[in-house]
Amino acid sequence: MKEIIIKVKGMMCGGCENRVKNAIKDIEGVENVIADHTTGEVIITTNDNVSQNIIEEVIEDIGYEVVK
Repeated sequence: MKEIIIKVKGMMCGGCENRVKNAIKDIEGVENVIADHTTGEVIITTNDNVSQNIIEEVIEDIGYEVVK
């Protein structure tokens, strides 16, 4: 297991958090997702086979900006 923390710009409310969480949870190998619009952080627990790049692409595909 590994934990990935990604800064996300554009989450404004609980609805945004849910949208991000649901999109990331659909990735095979993701165990848990916590999104917080107040801090702009998404914390993902995954197995070791999940690439951070794939997660970032999913976030950007649904209209949010990954802060690098």
